[in-house]
Amino acid sequence: MARRKENKVDLSSFDQAGARVFDNPLVTEVSDSYLEYAFSVIHSRALPDARDGLKPVHRRILWSMYEQGYRPDRGHVKSARIVGDTMGKYHPHGDTAIYDAMVRLAQDFSLNVPLIDGHGNFGSPDDGPAASRYTEARMSREAMLLVGELGEDTVDVEPNYDGSLTQPTVLPAAFPNLLVNGASGIAVGMATNMIPHNLAEVVSAARWLINHPDATLDKLMEFVPGPDLPTGGVLLGLDEVRRAYETGRGVVRMRGKVEIGPLEGSRGRQAITVVELPYGVGAEKVIAAITNEVTKTKRLTGIADVKDLTDRESGTRLVVECKVGVNPQALLADLYRLTPLEQSFGVNNLVLVDGQPRTLGLKALLEVFLAHRYEVVTRRTSFRRRKRQERLHLVDGLLIALLDIDRVVRLIRASDDAQAARDGLMSQFGLSEIQATYILDTPLRRLTKFDRLELEAEQERLRAEIAELSAILDDERVLKKVVSDELAAVVKQFGAERRTTLVDGDLKEVLAASAPAGPLEVADDPCQVILSATGLVARTAAESEESAEGRRRNGRVKHDTVRAIVHSTARGRVLLVTSAGRAFKIDVLPLPVLPEQAGTVSLRGGMSAAELVPLEAGETVVGLAPLGGPAEGSPGLALGTRQGVVKICSPEWPVRSDEFEVIGLRDGDEVVGATWLTDGAETLTFVTSEASLLRFAAGLVRPQGLKGGGMAGINLPAGARVVFFGAVRTDDPGHGEPMVVTSTGATVKVTPFKAYPAKGRATGGVRAHRFLKDETDVAVAWVGPRPVGATGTGEPVELPAADPRRDGSGFAVMLGPTVLGHLVERD
Repeated sequence: MARRKENKVDLSSFDQAGARVFDNPLVTEVSDSYLEYAFSVIHSRALPDARDGLKPVHRRILWSMYEQGYRPDRGHVKSARIVGDTMGKYHPHGDTAIYDAMVRLAQDFSLNVPLIDGHGNFGSPDDGPAASRYTEARMSREAMLLVGELGEDTVDVEPNYDGSLTQPTVLPAAFPNLLVNGASGIAVGMATNMIPHNLAEVVSAARWLINHPDATLDKLMEFVPGPDLPTGGVLLGLDEVRRAYETGRGVVRMRGKVEIGPLEGSRGRQAITVVELPYGVGAEKVIAAITNEVTKTKRLTGIADVKDLTDRESGTRLVVECKVGVNPQALLADLYRLTPLEQSFGVNNLVLVDGQPRTLGLKALLEVFLAHRYEVVTRRTSFRRRKRQERLHLVDGLLIALLDIDRVVRLIRASDDAQAARDGLMSQFGLSEIQATYILDTPLRRLTKFDRLELEAEQERLRAEIAELSAILDDERVLKKVVSDELAAVVKQFGAERRTTLVDGDLKEVLAASAPAGPLEVADDPCQVILSATGLVARTAAESEESAEGRRRNGRVKHDTVRAIVHSTARGRVLLVTSAGRAFKIDVLPLPVLPEQAGTVSLRGGMSAAELVPLEAGETVVGLAPLGGPAEGSPGLALGTRQGVVKICSPEWPVRSDEFEVIGLRDGDEVVGATWLTDGAETLTFVTSEASLLRFAAGLVRPQGLKGGGMAGINLPAGARVVFFGAVRTDDPGHGEPMVVTSTGATVKVTPFKAYPAKGRATGGVRAHRFLKDETDVAVAWVGPRPVGATGTGEPVELPAADPRRDGSGFAVMLGPTVLGHLVERD
């Protein structure tokens, strides 16, 4: 008996359920599994496609919204509905991930061109959005440019995750979404971080590249000089930007845009107001960093307070209040260094090209986009031509039938069934099966004479359109022109002005040049506070005694049309005296520093007194007085009023009050001049509207306290008023001979002050100007050394030569609304 051969089986390769078990080394299993995971993350989650600039989740959200009809011309729908539809049909991931991706597409501070029109709280740079059940959304008009050609066979489709539906592999994308909106994502072992750009600039570069394929990077950067961020701000160092455009990698530095000036309602305190923040930085993040630096590390010591005044009307407005004595420029440099007010953005243009991750520069990104548009337009044109050819085929058949409609009707009636009728039409009239079927399906009411005319017109139109479409497909130049024109139309409809300011140069050099000179705390060096004849207040730059001595040796610096000037220090205080008899203590440091040019200082950079103190309607600042030290030898502040009252106010200012009265005025009276007396040797001078000048020694006036109402200074006839009051020194030849300037508005006279004799206080004075015909009174007057005239805007007005006659009529110089002052040397 033959022995049967037995097949031995290794039972150890099966588990208890009978399934086959394969042994695989752990290293191989982990490696294979990790590679599959990495490939999935790179292709299906983290990296954007270079053609439409979208990651799969964004593409599926837009496709789902387009498919469901959530378009700009329809109402908003619940975000949760969009998320659920996207998750159930196309994107098999969590609803949180889908909603977060959807939210970013709706944020105008994240994208230059938002693709979703959100309704509700979609977050801020500091806070997240409301839950999807509370917000609503629909596609934006710009998003329709990405999906609008999907129904014309412009892109390939692929099955969804379970094979039950199809989805586009890429969107048609009628504009360079990747460059315009940027992208970010972290894959396995790689990441992308692309910065946004201006739509109009990117399209301009793309259109140039269409006609000039060999264009250099420098030429393209004439159209795209640098990134344009949705939040504006300042971008430093274009050399680094060029490096990023060339290699696809680089680091750019962003700064918030600020305004430095007086703090509103603080009577001259300085403030740094942030009006634009760096990309991705919120006001709360900046405030938190400032608070940490102030309270914990103690590195920001010059800040008094920080306020976030941002609202929908004024936009970003983050106010950093400076302490008194702090240089705001130096403080701003510390804010840039220690807070998110200055941020770096690492550019990494890693994208998918033909399914492979590649790092591309600016030109390569534009070339990939244009190649995609050429393909989309070609496929769209082929689709449209095919549809028109199919329609033309049917129209031709109908017209053939209409030429002999009676015979067609008889043939159909005589046929046994539809197939016989179809075969008869094909054989007797030379029609195709499609044409014959269409004729059989056409109602008889469409076969009238009028319909024949319509069909002939449609036939001509279809032939013309087919010819145009064929020209696009047959001529590459026509195809490129179509793409270029369509891009231009996008910019015309959706283009916007650049938001971000670009600072050219090497980043290190730009940062070094922007660092302010000088310490955070301003030294308490001597300076001068100046009141111009037009009501502007300013100070000269603080300087040491050595610097001041050097200026005296090298030449004098002069100021034009000055009403008053007092010596102080940069961190000192001065007194402003108003026409209402009030005085205000103000800090010197917040006053603007006058710019020096060619040995002179222009007063146009001064600050209006109304910005420093709360003036009433019609109230003006008429004089200055020093504060902060004992007034040794000074009798005080000399005041003269419109009604001829004179007062010397003793320099005993209130310690705790920053606002007080220096004279008790009568009803209807006001102060016309206030002058600080140095030693009491000055001569007090009044000039009246009826052309009288009175001068008398300051020693004739007894000093009074703050509440005193003064005493009679000059006797005024009925209807006259004082137009000038001041104190003049006659024993100071270094400043020049004092002169008297009077003007009626039509004539001006300049006379030496010595021509007028001194008289007693409370007398009528002597004539200072003889009126010509039609002249009734003196409009303006001024007494002192180095007189000058200027218009209300500070433009100089040339004065006539001196006239030795004290009662002369003057010369015809049309001053108009002119102010008078003097040139004051900086000694």
